[in-house]
Amino acid sequence: MTTTSRNEDTSELDRDPAFAMHRGGKLHVTGSVDVSDHEGLSLAYTPGVARVCDAIAENVDLVETYTWKSNLVAVVTDGTAVLGLGNIGPEASLPVMEGKALLFKQFADVDSVPIALNCTDADEIVETVARMAPSFGGINLEDISAPRCFEIEAKLRERLDIPVFHDDQHGTAIVTVAALHNAARLTGRTLGDLRAVVSGAGAAGVAVTKMLIDGGIGDIAVADSKGMIYEGRDGLTPIKRDLAAISNKAGLQGSIESALEGADVFIGLSAGEVPESVVATMAKDAIIFAMANPNPEVHPDIAHKYASVVATGRSDFPNQINNVLAFPGVFRGAFDVRASDITENMKLAAARAIADLVGDDLSADYVIPSTFDERVVPAVSAAVAEQARKDGVARI
Repeated sequence: MTTTSRNEDTSELDRDPAFAMHRGGKLHVTGSVDVSDHEGLSLAYTPGVARVCDAIAENVDLVETYTWKSNLVAVVTDGTAVLGLGNIGPEASLPVMEGKALLFKQFADVDSVPIALNCTDADEIVETVARMAPSFGGINLEDISAPRCFEIEAKLRERLDIPVFHDDQHGTAIVTVAALHNAARLTGRTLGDLRAVVSGAGAAGVAVTKMLIDGGIGDIAVADSKGMIYEGRDGLTPIKRDLAAISNKAGLQGSIESALEGADVFIGLSAGEVPESVVATMAKDAIIFAMANPNPEVHPDIAHKYASVVATGRSDFPNQINNVLAFPGVFRGAFDVRASDITENMKLAAARAIADLVGDDLSADYVIPSTFDERVVPAVSAAVAEQARKDGVARI
């Protein structure tokens, strides 16, 4: 790997607008109060700050009111599953984590700090994040490879009393469920009428499958690199065994190609290409969500030959399944009621809120709102906050 010294001219790189935008990073910290005289200094820092510290020491709940904790997310990664780049390490992950923090602020006025950890052991990550947790109101786990991501999230949720959310799982699932709900509605069906096949049993594939089951889908089966996942298949990991127990009611075995015959829905969450000849065997009014980036599992030009609704993960095609529709509003809503957790019902509420925004404008090219639709965050945050109260995890 080539490196650029601190003193080396990087003007050549800056000709690329992506590098130019990232020069110096995409974030900085600014004060929320003015300290321009001795009085201001004595209140913001010593001696005035000591009175606030003493009060928090006597009543720790005051930290939510008199610090930025209640509106602050730690965006945590170990750099092992960054975008489609894979295990590129903590330093190389920072531009993505900065981007995540920027979106939190821009879309939902949630403050966040990118944290790239130089460790990959699940227990070490859990211990590190748990030790940092007093400084934060929530934890957004990002770009941590499966299956460790499941263990890390589960242990942190059990250990902490603040929201812990692995966006690669749940953000993807929320937006996918919202889009599929509307795609079904457009074709005169409900989720309960659909048989879906998911390509990919990683973080997103598992979460999408579980949320669709919770949402009432008719049947859903998942394929990994060895074919369909079903109960009794040799060599399943614990995560995949659990998945097999709740999915694939039809007992499909063999290849994903055979499973797609007559299927209503294809959800692509892997890099595996699906041939046109296989797409052609899907049911009438098929729905194809080919979300691999940058190359969808089924190119939209091919998908449109056979499907009534097509969605991708790309911004240059209609119906982009983009996590930014979910995570800012989810944390905004959780923070607004100081939720201690983000429950499955809160995620489903977020999905319903996103889907409902499409309303009567529903069409084949519009089953999900735009990422720049200003209604999204208020709708999602309100739905999440209301559900948090119903689920008993709201503290205000």
